[in-house]
Amino acid sequence: MKASELMAPTLREVSADAETISQQLLLRGGFVRRVMSGVYTYLPLGWRVVRKIEAIVRREMDRAGAQEIMLPILQPAEVWRETGRWDVYGEEMFRLKDRRNRDLCLGPTHEELITDLARREIKSYRQLPVMLYQVQNKYRDELRPRAGLIRGREFIMKDLYSFDRDTAGLEVSYRKMLEAYQRVFTSCGLTFRVVEADPGAIGGHRSHEVVALVDSGEAEVAYCDRCSYAANLETATSGSTPKSWPGVNQGGKPKLVSTPGVKSIEEVSDFLGVPSWQTVKTLLFIADGEPVAALVRGDRHVSEFKLRRVLGAATLAMASDQETERLVRTKPGYLGPVGLNGIKVIADAEVPALRSVVVGANQEGFHLVNVDPGEDFIWDEVADIRIVQAGDPCPQCGGPLATVRGIEVGHLFQLGTKYTSALGAVYTDEAGREQLLVMGSYGIGIGRTMAAVVEQHHDANGIIWPVNLAPFQVVIVTTNQRAQAQVEIAKELYFRLSKLGWEVVWDDRDERAGIKFADADLIGYPIRVTVGKKVEQGQVDIKLRSEKSDTSWSWESAVGYIDGLLQDSLKALSS
Repeated sequence: MKASELMAPTLREVSADAETISQQLLLRGGFVRRVMSGVYTYLPLGWRVVRKIEAIVRREMDRAGAQEIMLPILQPAEVWRETGRWDVYGEEMFRLKDRRNRDLCLGPTHEELITDLARREIKSYRQLPVMLYQVQNKYRDELRPRAGLIRGREFIMKDLYSFDRDTAGLEVSYRKMLEAYQRVFTSCGLTFRVVEADPGAIGGHRSHEVVALVDSGEAEVAYCDRCSYAANLETATSGSTPKSWPGVNQGGKPKLVSTPGVKSIEEVSDFLGVPSWQTVKTLLFIADGEPVAALVRGDRHVSEFKLRRVLGAATLAMASDQETERLVRTKPGYLGPVGLNGIKVIADAEVPALRSVVVGANQEGFHLVNVDPGEDFIWDEVADIRIVQAGDPCPQCGGPLATVRGIEVGHLFQLGTKYTSALGAVYTDEAGREQLLVMGSYGIGIGRTMAAVVEQHHDANGIIWPVNLAPFQVVIVTTNQRAQAQVEIAKELYFRLSKLGWEVVWDDRDERAGIKFADADLIGYPIRVTVGKKVEQGQVDIKLRSEKSDTSWSWESAVGYIDGLLQDSLKALSS
């Protein structure tokens, strides 16, 4: 491909709302263009990268024994109503009506449709297990699309669904997918962790995320360097809690103190001169329509996932200011656990160990001091409902946990019979009895993976693509397009490298060499060959994108050298 014929409109600057490195570089490099919030067009360079990621994904899904299909994006409401998700999925679902006033949606996910297919086509145990996947656009009306391809309203996903006879079979399918996912993201050159996760709206009882580690990521992960433990911060647990935690001013009785305008834990700690861990934070939630108070140490935060799991609630949301005032007759910031009559109370496992704590007085402008948990207030249940922090003990080995941010690029769910029960998807076993199909769901964000690679592989000048994902592996730059000797050598190099199977761009544009070099670095071609004045001595300069300096080679030996470099890079990614 000649650069003069390639649609690669590079930019020197992008708008200020391009907040992440990947968003900036993919726009500047001419890979994508924004259509509207959360919706992007893939330009030729970007689409080449997408196709290569998809090829890796398809290779590993096929290797694991899965079969590719294509389900419709347009889905009827009826099948969603059967599972009960039509009314509870929320405003993220794009809903529409056809000319006959029939309710439809643009598929945000495909559990309903694939289960409907399974109940129609899978009849016997002899057809199991089976794994079916597709690579397709998904549509979710995100409240706050952000970070370019990382969180959009239209995005490309690989979603795979496994159907097995029982939970033992599901474990086998799940393990196959975990291994396949690790091969996919290793092949993409990503540094990642597989972590325990919240099943969320998809449902099920077990879930893992694959998180590419980047500072700009939305996901937060807790992990231990001493062992293999890793989990999403919302679901992570820590080691044993102390049986007692000494307070200050022990032995005193609860006392009402004036704290005018003091609402947050930080403000309370500063105003009263006590450490934040000596306070108890009371948060009011509405779970399935009923109020629930959650208690955690003041320097902690409540994990809504853990709290929802403890309660067994289908829905959970923080109470609004109006709900708080109606239920407790106080303003948020002064809510406390003493005298919470008629409201269920869940205390985090650390709370019973505290003594002489500060709590809200359920009276605007006042707090209570010298309050002892278990004596001055009680709870209905004690459970782990806190979000872990760096330094907390690992639940497996006791070592200190660390935290890191990342981008969720893959998610795996053990759905069990959640959908097959709702939709009546059964098979006949050897004894002729009907049994529910046992199901798993497995997703990979293709655009997210592309963005994550850029987040991890770049420098100040642009992207540094892994060889197998680069839109082209080699760019040949002629510094003077009017110099016949340069043009002839460039043509020969282009021909020979292309014949070996490599994807090559010849930058034949009538531009200054500096502009060509800057574009090559910005786009991120793994190897740059400069055909300049040295051709008079039969030499060209070869530079790896990942290195700062170039080396001179005879143009005839350059082809073999480049071929070897690229072959070695591919082997490293596949090992």
